[in-house]
Parts: sequence; C-alpha cells; structure tokens
Amino acid sequence: MPDPKEIEELLLGGELLYTRVDAVERAGVSREFSGQVWKAFGYPSMPDGEVAYTDGDVAALNRLGRLMDEGVLDEDAVIRLVRAFGQTMTRLAEWQVNLLSHMIGPGGDEPDAESVRTIVELAEKHIGEFEPLVVHAWRRQLAAAGTRAIAAAATREPGSSGAVRPQIAVGFADMVSFTQMSRELEELELARVVERFEETASDIVASCGGRLVKTLGDEVLFCADTPAVGGEIALAIAQAITDETEVPDVRVGVAYGPVLSLMGDVFGTTVNLAARLTKLARPGSVVIDAELAAELEKEPGFATTRIVRRPVRGLGIVQPYVLRRGRDEPGPGDVAAPAAG
Repeated sequence: MPDPKEIEELLLGGELLYTRVDAVERAGVSREFSGQVWKAFGYPSMPDGEVAYTDGDVAALNRLGRLMDEGVLDEDAVIRLVRAFGQTMTRLAEWQVNLLSHMIGPGGDEPDAESVRTIVELAEKHIGEFEPLVVHAWRRQLAAAGTRAIAAAATREPGSSGAVRPQIAVGFADMVSFTQMSRELEELELARVVERFEETASDIVASCGGRLVKTLGDEVLFCADTPAVGGEIALAIAQAITDETEVPDVRVGVAYGPVLSLMGDVFGTTVNLAARLTKLARPGSVVIDAELAAELEKEPGFATTRIVRRPVRGLGIVQPYVLRRGRDEPGPGDVAAPAAG
C-alpha cells in the first residue's frame, strides 16, 4: 500500500512543510482568520505543532488576505466565497475518487491496495491535465451565471431596488416508488439507477439552457430563466425517463415566480409550490402552476389543461394544470380529469 503521506503530498502538489503557526506567520494573516478559512474549506482542525501545511496553503491564505487588504472583499464575503468552493470541491473529490475506485477496483465498496496503487499512478501521470479542466468548467459556469445576472438586471424597471427577486421557472423531477425500489435492489444497482437518473436529467437541463440546482438522490431541482425553457425541460425529462428502461417514471412539478438565490441554491414560495405540485402529478406527467400556465399559453408547442383545484400544505388552495406537448392528444400518463367550468 502506498504511503499515505506521499499520496497526500502528491495530490496537494507540494510537501507538508509547516505547522499551523508557521503557515499563519508566513501568510501574514491572523490565527482566527486562518481557522475560519480552514473550516470554510472543510479542512479538519490540526494541532498547532503538527506539520500539515504546504506552500500552496500559505499562498491561499496570503491571496485571501490580500483581497481584504485591497478592499475587494470584506472578511464575511471571503469566508462565504471559500465555503462555496469548499462544499463544491468536497463533493467533486468524493465523486472522482469513487468513480476511479469502481472503474479500477474489483467492484466492492472500498478500493483494495492494488486499486489504490493504480489510482496513485494515474494521479502522478495525469493530475496536471485534470487541474485545468476544473478551472475551465468553473470559468464556463461563471460566464453563464454572469450572463444570467446581467439579463435579470436588464429586465428591472429603471430606479428599482437591486433586491428585486428574478422571475424564473423552478421544477422538481421525482422518481416514483423510490423507497420501495431501494428495499428491493442491491446497493450498487440502486446507485446505478440514481446515477442514470441524474445523468439523464442533468444532460437535458444543460442542453435546454437551464440550470441543475441540486440532486437529492431520487429527485432533481432545476431552474430556467424563461417559462418556455422551464416547460421544455420538464416535458423532456418526463419523456426521457419514461423511455429509460433502467429508471422508474418520474413526476414533474414546475412553478413560475420570484425566488431567492443563495449559495447556488434557490428558496422561496415558488420553490415550495413546485415541490408540492410534483406530488400531484401521476407517473410520467408534468403539473404546473397557474402563473406558468398563463405564460405558456403564449408559446407554441405547449398545451395546458386545468385540473381540480387542490389544497397543498402551507400554501392553501392552488390551481394546477397539466402540461403537454401542443401537438399531442391527452395520454394515459396525465393526471386527474379537468375541472368543470
């Protein structure tokens, strides 16, 4: 088995040279600030006397300190920024190691010694090629997020407050009978179903021009800047999963309205309504709120059918609609019969 210290130094890109006290002194920041930064990154606390930091760690602290000294960001903003990086990279790293372990290893839950040795050899040869891909993906997503922010700002009325929340389409796609399936399948089989579901949904969201906010195992949350894109994503996911033999059908619920965006996630009544609408849908169908239905009436290619008003937890009585392709006749996957009148 390769030496753990050697593996750590290989992946960190430098030797472990400094204690916490040394790193703080070299970076020119306070001990308290360094502690906040390491916690925000998601790093474990180290005893003061343990040699656990590299030149890269010192450089990172120094850069963050300069951002504050030059007035680019205050301390609170720096910590929030670091936390966003830390949480994102934690999941990315776990995903990559698990992926390599299953590709190389014998198929168990944990890699054996030979698998670890192979992964280390791959890292030694190719980590320099992987690192620029992370930056490339970040820049691409940053450009997309910046473009969305500019477009949202352009739609505000002159003189309006910057706190105005954007109107977007928010949708949930939820796998049917996931709890029962989780009892019937082996862990690896279940993981493959979840992975296939997430792959299908994320590919559709990206190709349509939406944003995958997060995945929750049997559920995905997505957003779209326009009603038409939100409707297209919802219908495409429902149809694609229906055609996917490895994955159970999904219910999709979408609402249109203002949201609060924070740390890459979205919050608010519109998000809650989309979640509630998902529970009203039958397998393979899409249910939307009245606001989105009104917007999609103006768009070709969509057809909406009003169904019976329903009480939903925390939101009172709502008027849901079934969303279909405009050229399609009602099918067996649609939800309840239209309301009278």
